[in-house]
Amino acid sequence: MFQQTLKKAVTIAGVGLHSGVIVTLTISPSDANSGITFIRTDRHGAAAVVPARWDAVVDTRMCTVIGNEHGTTIGTIEHLMSALAGCGIDNAIVALDGIEVPIMDGSAAPFVAAIEQAGIAVQNAPRRIIRILKPVAIGDGVKSASFTPDDATTYSFDIDFDSAAISRQSRAVEMDVDAFKDEISSARTFGFLHEVEGLRKMGLARGGSLDNAVVISGDTVMNAEGLRFTDEFVRHKILDAVGDLYLAGATFIGHFHGVRSGHALNNQLLRALFADRSAWRYETPVSLPIAHRALKQLAVA
Repeated sequence: MFQQTLKKAVTIAGVGLHSGVIVTLTISPSDANSGITFIRTDRHGAAAVVPARWDAVVDTRMCTVIGNEHGTTIGTIEHLMSALAGCGIDNAIVALDGIEVPIMDGSAAPFVAAIEQAGIAVQNAPRRIIRILKPVAIGDGVKSASFTPDDATTYSFDIDFDSAAISRQSRAVEMDVDAFKDEISSARTFGFLHEVEGLRKMGLARGGSLDNAVVISGDTVMNAEGLRFTDEFVRHKILDAVGDLYLAGATFIGHFHGVRSGHALNNQLLRALFADRSAWRYETPVSLPIAHRALKQLAVA
């Protein structure tokens, strides 16, 4: 397992979900061990650079926003981060000329397509992963998010809404590149029509439309084309979690379980995890059990 980046830069453009402004975004290759870094091209010097890290999160209202000590922020990063995680991209520079990542169609699929268009380059450095060693949980009795040890990277999620269009949905997935692309990446963000006015008064959802979100009115999905999956809503919650948790700076080996959780709890879970040094450890392929077995087999041969 080696680190990966893009073979070449790729540019996409679209409207910001909350700002309503057209944003142009370029994802470029980056050096091994550099991680994911965002750059605001309308800023200069250190003020332009925002690392994609859990401790750089400054807001979780309706989306995940990261920022730096200069007051520069970049919002709605979760779908792009999810695509980078799902495609196995360890290192990249994301340059954009606005305050948020464009929403595209409301899913991670356009970002996956852009990454595949650019191509993936394997780098000469081992990938570092985070192994979950013991349970870590955060919640309030109604909503919760947790990590538990596992031998694979697995996600499960439960949601429950009053609307019959959603109701109760649950899904679990063992995550790899194929599972992400086939089961998760194209699930769209969703919202309720009766909440739109309030969100816009808060300066949010100004770019939201039926083109980039599943909109629910009462018990009805308003989008003429309907849903992409019968459980598209819970799949999108997993998509968000994949992106939010990739702010750990590495993928994890363990199980994530969310119950009605969102961006705030996802980030709180990472903060709780990293606050307990006994709950996790870094590993590289040579320290993974499968790699140990392979090395022993080679030694015998």
